[in-house]
Amino acid sequence: MRKTTAPTKKASATTKKAAPAKKAARTATKAPAKKATPTKTTTKKAAPAEVTPAKPPRNESRTALVRRARRINRELAEIYPYAHPELDFENSFQLVIATVLSAQTTDLRVNQTTPTLFAKYPTPEDLAAANPEEVEEILRPTGFFRAKTKSVIGLSKALRDDFGGEVPGRLEDLVKLPGVGRKTAFVVLGNAFGRPGITVDTHFQRLVRRWQWTDEKEPDKIEAAVGALFPKSDWTDLSHHVIWHGRRICHARKPACGACPIAPLCPAYGEGETDPEKARKLLKYEKGGFPGQRLKPPQAYLDAGGIPAPPLGAPASSASSADSG
Repeated sequence: MRKTTAPTKKASATTKKAAPAKKAARTATKAPAKKATPTKTTTKKAAPAEVTPAKPPRNESRTALVRRARRINRELAEIYPYAHPELDFENSFQLVIATVLSAQTTDLRVNQTTPTLFAKYPTPEDLAAANPEEVEEILRPTGFFRAKTKSVIGLSKALRDDFGGEVPGRLEDLVKLPGVGRKTAFVVLGNAFGRPGITVDTHFQRLVRRWQWTDEKEPDKIEAAVGALFPKSDWTDLSHHVIWHGRRICHARKPACGACPIAPLCPAYGEGETDPEKARKLLKYEKGGFPGQRLKPPQAYLDAGGIPAPPLGAPASSASSADSG
C-alpha cells in the first residue's frame, strides 16, 4: 500500500506544481496580446489607406454621387484653404495673356517670363503694336513661342479694336479672342471678375475621372457633368482645389496615394504609391518643401508655409524643384 500511495503523492505533487506553470504559461500568452494592442492602433493611424477603399458600385445613385463629390471638395478645402490661381497677374489683361501663354507649359515658366513682357508692353495697345520678333524672343522659354506671339498680339489687337482696350467680362465675348477657349475664359471670369466657372485643365480632367465623377472625355462635357454636381457658387474654388491636389499629391504618373488625405474617399486608391513613407517623398510644392508656381504669391499662401518660385535665370536646382505642372 505504501508503494502504491507514494507514487500517487508524487503524482499529486507534480500536478500541484504544474498548475502554477500553466497559469504562468497562460499569463505569458496573454501578455503579448495586451502589448500588441497599441501597435495595431498605430498601424491604422499611420496608414489611412490600410483598408483599400471599395470602388463605388456601378449603380451608384445620383444622390450618393453628389454627396461623395461634395465631401471630397470639402476635404480639399480644408487641405488647401489658401488655394489660388497660380499665375502671377495684377489685372485682367495680364491674367488673360498669362493664361494663353500657359498652354503646353507650366504656370511657373509663364510667371518667370511675363514680368519682362508686361514691363515692356503693359497695355493691350502696347502689345498690339509690338514687333513680333521681339515678343517671340521674350516668350521663347514658354515653348511654341511663335504661335503664342501670334495669339497674344492678335488678342491685344482685338481688345484694342473691339473692346476699347478692356478685357470683356462675358464668356461669349472672351471666347472670340484669339487663343482664348472656354478654359481660359473661365480662369479670367472666375479670378478677375468673380464670376463662377470651372477650369477643366489636364489635372482637373485626370482627377474627376479617377474619382468617377464622370466618364466624359471632352472638356466641355466634363465641365457640364461636374458643374451639375455642385452649386454654381462653388465652381471657381472647386477648380482651384482639384488642380492644386493634382499638382501636389494626385500626380499623373505616380500619385502619392499613401500620403493622400482623401484616400478613404478615392475609388482609384492604389494606382500610385501606397506606402506612407515612400508616398511622402513624392509630394511637390509646399507639402514637399519646394517652391510653388508664383513669384509673388498671396500672403495666405506664404503664411501657410508656401515658398515663392524663383525668377527666370535662377540656379537650375531651385527652379527644377517647382518646374512641374
